[in-house]
Amino acid sequence: MGVGVRRDDNDEINAAFAAANCYYMTVNIQWDVWPMRYSREHKLETHARIVKKASVRLREKGAHGIGVADLMKDAGLTHGGFYAHFDSREALVIEAFSHAMDRSTEHWRKIAETTPPDQRLKTIVDSYLTPLHRDDPGHGCAIPTLGAEIARESPKTRKAFAAKLEQMIDMLAAQIPDMPRSAARKQAMATIATMMGTLVMSRLAGSGEFSDEVLDAGREAALGGSKAPKKAAARKAVARH
Repeated sequence: MGVGVRRDDNDEINAAFAAANCYYMTVNIQWDVWPMRYSREHKLETHARIVKKASVRLREKGAHGIGVADLMKDAGLTHGGFYAHFDSREALVIEAFSHAMDRSTEHWRKIAETTPPDQRLKTIVDSYLTPLHRDDPGHGCAIPTLGAEIARESPKTRKAFAAKLEQMIDMLAAQIPDMPRSAARKQAMATIATMMGTLVMSRLAGSGEFSDEVLDAGREAALGGSKAPKKAAARKAVARH
């Protein structure tokens, strides 16, 4: 006599199979979604790490002083993964110097937020023209380290660099009180040009007394120190008459 399966038992078996199938589908859906979410976040974090590392190395070595393979190695990645993040080496260079220039602008903004208006420009200049900044190009301003090379790059790269430079100029102009916007912008351009040129010269001069003299002279020029003697001379001329 064969062993039969009752209808109730069959219903229970079917229900168990249905529950197991439902669980299996739920787990698979979750595995389909969760890795995608993790991968997207992980890719963004990795991208940011590459840009940050490249930003430092480009300022240390120059725009053509280090290859893609070495840049990826610094970020703990393989050369083959580069094109998963960037369309070209140019794209990485643009992002890297943009990151550096944004950091400089943000640093100036933080100084301005904690300094009286009439002292902001002086404080920014004083914080920029220092031996510490001179001796650490990898974490300093991108313009003195990359400016000359960027000028020989493609129009796309130069345009991106110029846009970031304008942001820096506008930010510094906003820290010059009691002056029309156009005049403040003009002074900001002259101040930044003096600061950048001074930093380049100080690095060329080494890191000794001569280099420190360059920093001091540039700091005085950037803050308009040369105007004082002219005013004094003018007062003496008026007094003689």
